[in-house]
Amino acid sequence: MPTSAYVHIPFCRRRCFYCDFPISVIGDRKRGETSLTISTYVDCLCQEISATSPLGPALTTVFFGGGTPSLLSVAQLEQILTTLDRQFGIAAEAEISMEMDPGTFDLSHIQGYRQLGVNRISLGVQAFDDALLERCGRFHRLADVYRAVENMHRAQVPSWSLDLISGLPGQTVAQWQAGLERAIAAGPHHLSSYDLTIEPQTPFGKQYQPSESPLPSEAATVNMYQLTQRTLTAAGYDHYEISNYAKPGHQCRHNRTYWENRPFYGFGMGATSYTQDQRVARPRTQVAYRQWVDQYQRVGGVLSEPKLSLVEQLTDSLMVGLRLAEGIDIDPFTQGLGQGFTTMLHTRLRPYLSSGQVVLENNRLKLSDPDGFLISNTVLSDLFNGIEQLAGDR
Repeated sequence: MPTSAYVHIPFCRRRCFYCDFPISVIGDRKRGETSLTISTYVDCLCQEISATSPLGPALTTVFFGGGTPSLLSVAQLEQILTTLDRQFGIAAEAEISMEMDPGTFDLSHIQGYRQLGVNRISLGVQAFDDALLERCGRFHRLADVYRAVENMHRAQVPSWSLDLISGLPGQTVAQWQAGLERAIAAGPHHLSSYDLTIEPQTPFGKQYQPSESPLPSEAATVNMYQLTQRTLTAAGYDHYEISNYAKPGHQCRHNRTYWENRPFYGFGMGATSYTQDQRVARPRTQVAYRQWVDQYQRVGGVLSEPKLSLVEQLTDSLMVGLRLAEGIDIDPFTQGLGQGFTTMLHTRLRPYLSSGQVVLENNRLKLSDPDGFLISNTVLSDLFNGIEQLAGDR
């Protein structure tokens, strides 16, 4: 039963050069000038929420992602939260997270969001270097970052995270080290560190090839990953997921819903939901999304997509679960695929088990940190091929 909800707020000042997310660019207009555009979307979003039948108890996590959710006014956020609470209920101790970009909010906005129940903020810093920020098309600059960090502390946000991207064009290992040190000095409860992914239809995808100059070499990005693990764990952050680090008590509860492959509601343009064994992606443009919501209301909130097969569900669980430091329990896989699954594991993973990059003990399969995490895609590819062969033999 789902107890988590993802809410997509698609608006951005501009599209970053690496971004392939479903967004709507509103330029550098002031908040008041975009109020009608955003309000129209919020009304449509609330119509989708209201048309969705509750499938479980009250929500224990809500996550506002984007896009740039911090472009919402306090009143617009209140409208969405009120609709969610009326339709599903929001538990008293729920984690309510919000992505915020430096340069799009001030102290009064954080205080307003906090009064509505937002208790976790993810700050999209990406780099502590103006030249790198400009090179990847970010709206904000370093001065905005430090102002935003100061406001996090002034507002006494109970749990806040700072996001960084490694492997940017022209980025050196020394720059990355300096950025990590500045991030730690900022004092976040949580840090997310993502390696740049080159998506084909983005400006970066049209300009660059992975590992080719001016992008850092593969050896340099591996060095950055290992450096991140050493630096952040030494600073007291637990490396609990392949790209995420947290001080004790500050892991992102909402994102664990995804990594544990548990069901969740998804609302808004481009959002994906996973309920009743159905994974459903909403349209990625505003016009198509509004049409989808109209149809969704007409059919009484019924989703027509086919249910995922057991093999698809297990494959999904494997893909996301191995991102976690504790890995996955293999019992559900053995029950679903038979004892052949265990034999397949030992056969296909023998070199990784021997090297210590993969660990299998007490019926749990996990990747070692950091060496196992660095080859996660290779391990997953081997396991997917093994599962496909097992499923075909049944």
